[in-house]
Amino acid sequence: MKFPLSSSLVFYLSLLLDELPRAQAIRFPIQGRIGGFGPSDATNARSLNRLGARASIEGTPDITNSGNTMYKTNITLNGKQFNVLIDTGSSDLTVTGDVPNAGDTGKTAGVTYALGDTKGPVKTATLNFEGFTVQNQAFIQQPVDSSHSEGDGILGLGPSSGSEVLAQVGKNTGDPVLDRIFRQNLTTPNFLTILLGRADDPTDTFVGDITVGEVVSPFENITSQPRLPVTEVSARSGQRWTAYLDVNGIIGPDGQHIVTPKKANGNRLNVLFDSGFTFPQVSKRIADAIYSRVPGAKFTTVSNAPGQMWTLPCSTELNVTYLFSNVSYPVHPLDTVTSAFRGPADANGDPTCVGAFQPISLSDQGFDIILGMSFLRNAYMLINFGDYVDGAASKVGDPYIQLLPLTDPAEAHRDFVQVRMGGIDRSADLKLRPALTDTSDDDDDDSTTVSSDDNIKKYLPYIIAGSVAGGLILLALVLYACFGGSKKKYRPLHDPAPAGLPGHGPPPFQQYRPSRRY
Repeated sequence: MKFPLSSSLVFYLSLLLDELPRAQAIRFPIQGRIGGFGPSDATNARSLNRLGARASIEGTPDITNSGNTMYKTNITLNGKQFNVLIDTGSSDLTVTGDVPNAGDTGKTAGVTYALGDTKGPVKTATLNFEGFTVQNQAFIQQPVDSSHSEGDGILGLGPSSGSEVLAQVGKNTGDPVLDRIFRQNLTTPNFLTILLGRADDPTDTFVGDITVGEVVSPFENITSQPRLPVTEVSARSGQRWTAYLDVNGIIGPDGQHIVTPKKANGNRLNVLFDSGFTFPQVSKRIADAIYSRVPGAKFTTVSNAPGQMWTLPCSTELNVTYLFSNVSYPVHPLDTVTSAFRGPADANGDPTCVGAFQPISLSDQGFDIILGMSFLRNAYMLINFGDYVDGAASKVGDPYIQLLPLTDPAEAHRDFVQVRMGGIDRSADLKLRPALTDTSDDDDDDSTTVSSDDNIKKYLPYIIAGSVAGGLILLALVLYACFGGSKKKYRPLHDPAPAGLPGHGPPPFQQYRPSRRY
């Protein structure tokens, strides 16, 4: 989850999926750690025995889901074990603590993330990753301090152009982990897939999987999904795993498309897929469109969470859908309003939950949205590295991303009722406030939104003046019809107008259509 506050935020992945050989494929099953809140916690088994309709995942579970906020796996460097975050938004391997007998490159490197940073000497050691061995893998050795615990780390799965280690050490020796794997195992297809489980899902207790060069059964049809070309971005931090969202490609809780601002490339927002981000990052306009109309919603500071977020009653069921290449990707309501963090108590003293799609300004980063864990739990993702692998021939092909929808809205609704409503369906009680009207043409986070009440107040003097003027005109017409003409020309108002009179139409007041601004 390398964030472009100072360094880079990268991960190019491109995949060769025309053929999917099983040989030399690497699989990293994910184990769920019980987390979150609600009555479903007790049903979250730590086994792979029951996986619902989604997948039949094999292997020894050694990747943990920490309450839907982090997905981590174990690696070893020269035999010492580290528990590292799986991060498609950065490109370097960093670990905290000493690695025995590590080689010293004489270089130092650092990475800045969304929260915190890391810096230390660049070392080399033998990496073991689920039985796969990489000799002389370069990594950053972060010293232990108050912000970095012994044995932790981050496994950057991004492309080499965003690697700080590569920039310091040079090609081959400084290449990221995936580049090393692909280059020394030519029979392994150059792609990565990510399937993330949901810790508080009472129906699908599958825990997920991360694979290299292999797809998870029974989701082989992911290779038939539309290929989303990886968009090229010009930023200091290098290329990223980005693709275009469809025009107005977000459907809000009211079932209507959220109007997205005018952009280049056909008004399509550029989306970064980042498994290291707990909360997806969107513009303030989009976050407001999702959450602000909920009674009791507040935009406020949340303890232990970065930045301000929308807080809502935990029983708020909101359905949001993203559209890529005309394919719908519904987001589970347990992910739209998450209990992974708790907001301030409401007026009744009840805890509140957090709107997972957090507003943030990304206008100068080359992309508009970051879709992190809360979205990725709803779509099985395949990333084809193509010629983004360091040293790959240009004829390998362009990188692309494929997404397979995982969330069934009907099942998701039943899950939400069980987890957040105590089994009693109260979704019909939710009445959204009137839609906001945004008068700005850009996507500035500081753009103002005006409620219907504010609009009415704004135009009330004009409405009154127009009504008075219309009434006076109507009164004048009636008086003229009664007294203004001779008896010879008098005609009762209810009589029809003479036929064939050129240019004659109905009286003006029949055409009066006062426009409503709410």
